[in-house]
Amino acid sequence: MLKRLNKLLSEAGVSSRRGADELIASGRISINGKVVKTLGIKADPKRDEIFVGNKKIRFGQQNLYYVLNKPKGYLCSLRRLHNERIITDLIPDTIEKRLFTVGRLDKDTEGLILLTSDGDFAHKVIHPSQNLSKEYIAKVAVDITDEHLKTISEGVFIEDCFVKPHKVEKIRRGTLSVVLKDGKKHEVKLLLEKADLPLISLKRVRLGSLLLGDLPTGALRPLSEQEKKDLLKI
Repeated sequence: MLKRLNKLLSEAGVSSRRGADELIASGRISINGKVVKTLGIKADPKRDEIFVGNKKIRFGQQNLYYVLNKPKGYLCSLRRLHNERIITDLIPDTIEKRLFTVGRLDKDTEGLILLTSDGDFAHKVIHPSQNLSKEYIAKVAVDITDEHLKTISEGVFIEDCFVKPHKVEKIRRGTLSVVLKDGKKHEVKLLLEKADLPLISLKRVRLGSLLLGDLPTGALRPLSEQEKKDLLKI
């Protein structure tokens, strides 16, 4: 049965649909020996031979789902630039390395991120219709005042779009919780910058109903079936 190529690639665990489109556009995908660069092209996984570079894609493999406590200093990327540390460096040798991240965390941001080989699952989790909240714990270099909290709560313009946090709460003297639903790039950092709060560290501790808990830094664990259902609200 014919399916869109980006959907096939995501189902096979190659990448997310967006990442698959990038692979196609860059000329890294071939079908039956012919490089394809047309977005929206369709293929039949049972009849066509599909390659990413020199690697043949095998369909029908069981998908993988993990929660990772990302340490600071790692890029959420599958491609290494220079000597940068990337997320797949944290995957044990006993686990297949056909995983990619669901969304991203900045290099200097720690905490909860999902790893999967299921592109459809990744697409659904990050889609705005899921309306998943994301909670971050930020440590700053000064005492947090009510005025700081008010400024953060007022929101900020990011990429010509006005966004504001869902909830802002002081936890202790120099620590606060910021809950977001927009997911704009560097949103927490820009909110803190607007309030003149010098950031020391930033950690994501919750995605929807999924909590990071006491998972050690750099460790990962399987995502349970119930956790998957709760994330997708099914």
